[in-house]
Amino acid sequence: MARPSQCIFVRSSVLLAVLALFTLRITALEEGACERPHPPPTPTPTMCSKAFIGKPAPDFSADAVVDSDFKTVKLSDYKGKYVILFFYPLDFTFVCPTEIIAFSERAHEFEKIGAQLLACSTDSKFSHLAWIQQPRKQGGLGEMKIPVLADTNHQISRDYGVLIEEAGIAFRGLFIIDPKGVLRQITINDLPVGRSVDETLRLVQAFQYTDKHGEVCPANWQPGKATIKPGVKESQEYFEGANH
Repeated sequence: MARPSQCIFVRSSVLLAVLALFTLRITALEEGACERPHPPPTPTPTMCSKAFIGKPAPDFSADAVVDSDFKTVKLSDYKGKYVILFFYPLDFTFVCPTEIIAFSERAHEFEKIGAQLLACSTDSKFSHLAWIQQPRKQGGLGEMKIPVLADTNHQISRDYGVLIEEAGIAFRGLFIIDPKGVLRQITINDLPVGRSVDETLRLVQAFQYTDKHGEVCPANWQPGKATIKPGVKESQEYFEGANH
């Protein structure tokens, strides 16, 4: 059995070794910092999200550009409809106009199924309007068929958990909210990659089908394709047909 003095000696030795390694590490980092530039900080989303699947979507009210005019838009304005709220980082950028234009040009397809598209960034309504007035050949948005919200105080982005606090911009978050105001789907992309209008439309159609019929939609489901009756015995009809 080790004596108390021996235990103290071992612990002291370990502590000294750890401190020595820590000192060497700090020194190496400081020396390296002088030789190479600092890497850009990794953006981190806010940790104050109030957006959860199956829970009421955070309500909001914001200035927006609607039909080239300034209006106030509230989530409650669209009660009884599906709402697709999608965030983008910044006006006058590169991936963003491709997404917003793609959604805007197919707004009529969402309207036909009782769904409303809303775009949102932390830019001001004046920035939005200037970007809308810029021709598409110059990177502008041109005519918009969907509202573009101005989250200038960052509250909407923060509530939905997409705000990059240190940069004051939002990740590419997309939220599908049902007619009862409940969040049904959340996706958040990193900044470099845009989203799919086709997939967004498919998801809304799938949720609408399950809401109406009570059956569930398998992978890659499209309107008119087979669905599954949620039950051990009932589901066999689908599996037998899909795996013949």
